[in-house]
Amino acid sequence: MFYRGKFADGGDGREMAAKRQRTVDPGSSFYGASTGSNFMYNPSPYGYVSQPPPPPPFPVVRLRGLPFDCTETDVAEFFHGLDIVDVLFVHKGGKFTGEGFCVLGYPLQVDFALQRNRQNMGRRYVEVFRSKRQEYYKAIANEVSDARGGSPRRSAPRAKSYDEGKDSAEHTGVLRLRGLPFSASKDDIMEFFKDFGLSEDSIHIVMNSEGRPSGEAYVEFASAEDSKAAMVKDRMTLGSRYIELFPSSHSEMEEAISRGR
Repeated sequence: MFYRGKFADGGDGREMAAKRQRTVDPGSSFYGASTGSNFMYNPSPYGYVSQPPPPPPFPVVRLRGLPFDCTETDVAEFFHGLDIVDVLFVHKGGKFTGEGFCVLGYPLQVDFALQRNRQNMGRRYVEVFRSKRQEYYKAIANEVSDARGGSPRRSAPRAKSYDEGKDSAEHTGVLRLRGLPFSASKDDIMEFFKDFGLSEDSIHIVMNSEGRPSGEAYVEFASAEDSKAAMVKDRMTLGSRYIELFPSSHSEMEEAISRGR
């Protein structure tokens, strides 16, 4: 289930599967004529139903020119003060293109995001464009297809040696998760590791200095054997994002949690 699907078509980014009010055909029985010579609204027996205003636009912008080592946290800092619901980086052939999408909390925040156009992130200026729900969902579909269909990044030499390092790392029963959607909850992580019977107390979502999710989390398993077995979930998808797993330790976890306090 896509967590990205939390926005309804035309929603404001806060409601899930909101239903649009149906408009009424002016020629239907909601309208009637009086017995007099002039036509007028007849309030009986159904009452008057007004046509709803058009739905607000989906709150998403497209980014171009992002640094190739850019992270979700960098994007959140770039849009400091705005409500960041999701960040999606665009890949092609397993490589980051320097483009991405950022979903905001409210449609009005799109105008504020556009004011950051051509401002710097590191040494590069980033272009910010209006986007549409269809463009965002198409990018999601491409990323999911890439992750499920043998992504080139999985077979790249760098990724292979990196994975070998993970395999040889010592397990202490703690895993670090990277690449989580900002909207991911403890329930989402419990579902991701549903075969391991985790509790909410064993999941620690790391916050940034502003008290918002950083895209990382730490999970405590019942044993080192369980955390090692859970590595089979490395680079599997949570919603539309593939999640990276790393063997960690209790000391590293405590330090990361304290930094976000």
